Amino acid sequence: MKANTKQSKIVTILLATQPKFLTASISPVLVGTGLGVAVAGSFQPLLFILALLAIAALHIGSNMNNDYFDHLSANDWLNKNPTPFSGGSRFIQKGLLTPKEMLITGLAFLGIGSVIGITIVLLTKSVFILILGLAGLLGGFFYTASPLRLGYRRVGELNIALLFGFLPVYGAYYLQTKTTDSFVLLPAAIVAILIFLVILINEFPDLPADAAVNKRTWPVCLGVTVSIWIYRIILITAYLLALAALFLNRLFFFSGLLFMLTLPLAYMTLRFANKKNLTTNKECRANQLTILLHLTGSIALTAGFIISAMQNNIEITV
Repeated sequence: MKANTKQSKIVTILLATQPKFLTASISPVLVGTGLGVAVAGSFQPLLFILALLAIAALHIGSNMNNDYFDHLSANDWLNKNPTPFSGGSRFIQKGLLTPKEMLITGLAFLGIGSVIGITIVLLTKSVFILILGLAGLLGGFFYTASPLRLGYRRVGELNIALLFGFLPVYGAYYLQTKTTDSFVLLPAAIVAILIFLVILINEFPDLPADAAVNKRTWPVCLGVTVSIWIYRIILITAYLLALAALFLNRLFFFSGLLFMLTLPLAYMTLRFANKKNLTTNKECRANQLTILLHLTGSIALTAGFIISAMQNNIEITV
């Protein structure tokens, strides 16, 4: 009986890691690696795999700790409209894990991610990678943890765009090239926009609970109508950047072209991103489509860079 109970607890903890959301952290690594391989003409699989494992562990740890701190603030307890994409994992609220178990497990994953990150630093001897890793660790933990509580102070969305957009794209690119070229900003900005939109769209169902605990997200501070228009404008901006990529750099041509093929999905997303669907519709169609757009857009960028890389003779270095 005890063995079954222990096994059940392990399964519960694994489910609490919410692996379905790991595309948010894996996608930027794929984009940065794809561009890096295209530029360097070589692929270093060990550093790529370590980067994936590190960012996934840090992502899981941050999510679980955020669940713990949103429990302390009563944010998730007050949320009467949880969805599959927002409102926390609900494992504490459903009594599946105690707050202590959630916190300890989250810290353990942050520790695992840190150890892998240190391994990468030792292999690369790079201060740049060390700085990116520390920024990811601290930014993820203090998203809801005191004293910073970034997610409660109007900068949570920008923090996520940085942690799951610019930093991992640049980091993955650097691991393949050992350089920090400025042109990486363009694809990194597109990925940052996509994950920013995911966070923003998922904040609409949480608005009443967030307002109740003074969690100052953009929908709370700016209101539903203004936030929807911000969502629309920033989504259009991503496609303007992709269009510019077609002409700015030959390495970006195929990525920009493939990304533009996701326009029909973006159009559908914009149709559902309206006040009625975001505040009363339980289907969360706009949320689903935004997450799908983030994934397909990142895959399109990566595939385009791989096509560019295939034009060279790629050398695999272990």
